Amino acid sequence: MHIDKHILDKVNEWLTPVFDEKTQEAIKEMITSAPKELEDSFYKNLEFGTGGMRGIMGVGTNRINKYTLGKNTQGLSDYLKKVFAGEEIKVAIAYDCRNNSNTLAKIVADVFSANGIKVYLFSDMRPTPELSFAVRHLNCHAGIVLTASHNPPEYNGYKVYWQDGGQLVPPQDGEIIQVIENLQYSEINFEANESLIEYIDTVIDQAFWKSTVENASFSTPQEAKDNLKIVYTPLHGTSVKAIPNVLDLAGYKNVNIVEEQKVPNGNFPTVKSPNPEEPEALTMALELADKIKADIVVGTDPDSDRLGVAIRDLEGNMKLLNGNQTMVIMTAFLLEQWKRSGKLKGNEFIGSTIVSTPLMLELAETYGVECKVGLTGFKWIAKFIKDFPNQKFIGGGEESFGYMVGDNVRDKDAVAAILLVCEIAAQAKAAGSSLFQELINLSVDYGFYKEHLISITKKGIEGANEIKQMMINLREHPLTEIAGERVVCIEDYQSSKGKDLMNDDQFEITIPKSNVLIYYLEDGSKICARPSGTEPKIKFYFSVHQVLPTAEQYKAVEKELDAKIARIIAEMKLN
Repeated sequence: MHIDKHILDKVNEWLTPVFDEKTQEAIKEMITSAPKELEDSFYKNLEFGTGGMRGIMGVGTNRINKYTLGKNTQGLSDYLKKVFAGEEIKVAIAYDCRNNSNTLAKIVADVFSANGIKVYLFSDMRPTPELSFAVRHLNCHAGIVLTASHNPPEYNGYKVYWQDGGQLVPPQDGEIIQVIENLQYSEINFEANESLIEYIDTVIDQAFWKSTVENASFSTPQEAKDNLKIVYTPLHGTSVKAIPNVLDLAGYKNVNIVEEQKVPNGNFPTVKSPNPEEPEALTMALELADKIKADIVVGTDPDSDRLGVAIRDLEGNMKLLNGNQTMVIMTAFLLEQWKRSGKLKGNEFIGSTIVSTPLMLELAETYGVECKVGLTGFKWIAKFIKDFPNQKFIGGGEESFGYMVGDNVRDKDAVAAILLVCEIAAQAKAAGSSLFQELINLSVDYGFYKEHLISITKKGIEGANEIKQMMINLREHPLTEIAGERVVCIEDYQSSKGKDLMNDDQFEITIPKSNVLIYYLEDGSKICARPSGTEPKIKFYFSVHQVLPTAEQYKAVEKELDAKIARIIAEMKLN
């Protein structure tokens, strides 16, 4: 097999004494027995995407290992020392349940400390939202979480947080990446200064739990809490370190944990994918819910930023909600609570993303608040909070099963979101309603919005090229009609240009550049295409809607909307 010269140059660099013997042996083994794997391990450098840097663990520039993470950390150390010259620089580090996460977290701590930076390192795995909280609680300059979120077991990753507790955004991200890219591997300082590494746990835990309960509780009577039967699964992840404690502290005692998925395990043995977006991941939780006649199922991904929710429909069957539905239920509830308590003064806002349901805009208008819409990723909602300090943030989410309640945590937070959804469910049940009925009521009030997501996986070099070509085709040969509806507008976030096809007008898009394309149809339907920033996937998001005259027509209208989505998918040949 022929291997490109630029790949061989990188391989040869990794065979020098800068790299340890174990690494060199693994590379030599690949040269002889797995040249294809060698090529994939070195053909590019791992890049920062939507949610930090994620990749397969192993040797090479396109893998997660002590050298790629060491280089990141050395670059970040250099940048922090330049930006905060003369200050005592502090960083917090957390890690999740993934294989090697604790080892990699210690290597990252070592490099920071070797550069004279004070490190607060969690003594055991913790949820990602707790790290975001800890950055601000401890007045840190930055934070790191070692996690690959919901990716398969062979992955790990590196998320970087800034002083505000939010993930890196421009211009810092670009500046830091530049520093990292200019570094040589030989410049990484791995020699730890142990006196600068302080282990943290219980004190931060209790502050985080207390803050969450204060932020996501809304005067639910104890009797209503006692009457709500909850099934919870951490899917072998870190949320078990926080969610049972938070629910208990908030007064929810009827919590039933899926025993087989309770113990953290980086191999995620009982699921194909530890992602609450995937219905299969919640199978065991749904079975337990039916067995014990539970009202609600809640589950989290390995680092506890995403949540999955299932509730009883009108026939009493468990129904999985999508991320848009949970986001809308939670936002509508928060807005109503703020209104009732007289806290809406006209300077509040909620947050959403360009690929999420347009219903968020309708809710904002009804309650007289602003809905700020950004790119995919909670770092953009966190940036809104930082950029508009005179406005109060109520809550916000995105379609990918994430939500943020208030601004104590500046990233998607399944810990607070699960407490909030239990509050809503408990209050609805006590009032003779249900979460499902509340969802139907919203559809009657605002129109029935139905969203759907398709993810197409394309692995390796060939896959990356296929995804690239799909986006080129959609740009260079734009569709003019889809499923019998004219395309009236196309927004291209990569070129920052939009085109109103009805008036032949062009307009500027002020949101930061991103590889996203959105088609709007004449009937108000919306189709969005974007390659994933953290996985080898291209994602297509669909949103359709129509009037729901009465609650009784919910099923019939849902059937029509599902059929409309199916027609669009078939016509775009995405089946």
